[in-house]
Amino acid sequence: MTIAHSKARRAGVAAFIGTTIEWYDFYVYATAAALVFGHLFFPSGNQQAETAAAFATFAVAFLVRPLGGIIFGHIGDKLGRRVSLVITLLLMGASTVLVGCLPTYENVGILAPILLIVLRAVQGLAVGGEWGGAVLMSVEHAPEKSKTFYGGFTQLGNPAGALLASGVFAIMARAGDDFIVNGGWRIPFLLSIVLIAVGLWVRYRVEESPVFEEKIEGHKQSMPLAFALRTNWLPILLGIGLLPISTGGYYLATTFATAYATGQPIALSEQFILDAMTVASFVEFVVTLPIAWLGDRWGRKNIMLIGLVASVLTFTPFLLLMPGRAEPLVFLFASLVRIAMSATYAPIAAILAQMFRPQARYTSIALSYGVGAALWAGLSPWFATQLIAWTGNVWSVIVLFIGMAAIAAVCTVFAPQHSDADSADLTVRPTLKEAS
Repeated sequence: MTIAHSKARRAGVAAFIGTTIEWYDFYVYATAAALVFGHLFFPSGNQQAETAAAFATFAVAFLVRPLGGIIFGHIGDKLGRRVSLVITLLLMGASTVLVGCLPTYENVGILAPILLIVLRAVQGLAVGGEWGGAVLMSVEHAPEKSKTFYGGFTQLGNPAGALLASGVFAIMARAGDDFIVNGGWRIPFLLSIVLIAVGLWVRYRVEESPVFEEKIEGHKQSMPLAFALRTNWLPILLGIGLLPISTGGYYLATTFATAYATGQPIALSEQFILDAMTVASFVEFVVTLPIAWLGDRWGRKNIMLIGLVASVLTFTPFLLLMPGRAEPLVFLFASLVRIAMSATYAPIAAILAQMFRPQARYTSIALSYGVGAALWAGLSPWFATQLIAWTGNVWSVIVLFIGMAAIAAVCTVFAPQHSDADSADLTVRPTLKEAS
């Protein structure tokens, strides 16, 4: 193995471990929001209203992610990717542990949901800066012909974090639903303190990105945000449009699907759906790197387009099977839809990273991902819940999903791709012609 591949592998593993921890923290909150937070922090006597309120707090993190992208993108473009990543990991860990210590509405009234929202916002700031930095550390260390594969290590953290989160809840569910409601929900949040210590140790051992040291050093911008908006405005818009299924569709197939399946009138058991989601996360974990590897051979944009079509073809029966309580098929399609979505998620790190030239790249990618996640992922579980309430028909959610896939497909086709060997001169404004 060459020195370049050795460094890329080390950076990829560090990105994987760090993003696993951050996404574990994020998905622990998502799972708790779907199962217990409505009742504990927003009691109203109406299960659907409680769930919608809990999903609204879930959305708060996504709404502040663009701000996190701006703050930590600035730090990453000025001081280095590694400095930014250490700060985001500490912020995420502290806020997650504190959620596990919160009193509920029954104990302190309205103060409980207020504190929950504040800590959720801190989570959003942290993950808004985390993902872009982890992507750049793995992709910028990688050889030109292997960027999608090594970028996949960052994406591998998503199913790994989801696997840990759903796995912990699935284990606790075996003690009965009352155990989770009566304090068991705190355990996954408090466990985060152990993971944070591991993540910090790993991240401190990785060298700074060579692109930052060789291309950006000596050419830093005093205001990376202004520079990014002036030179990268079109790729940023296209980057936002790339993400409806990779981010929003993912939460429709996980967080929304969990609430939909366990709520009335379907009422599948929490144990069953948590087991299905845990197995699906494991399947996604297994297929993510092979799909990223294919991205370097078939073309990362081609893999993305295949994944968008496959996501629609698997998500539709996944939801339609639930009312019939066809549990074996629901279990199967929970995994199939995650395989399909892996093809939209595994290559997205390399696609987004290579949409921008090196200067202000951290700010640009963090802004694209932060705004895209806020728009698509932050609102999708809440909006899907509202669609069911308004229409009484799950087809409304399926139509929403198809529309999101169509937007992502168009933006994928026009997304520009640059080589790190390109000049760092960003004075030329990117145009749609560069995407061809």
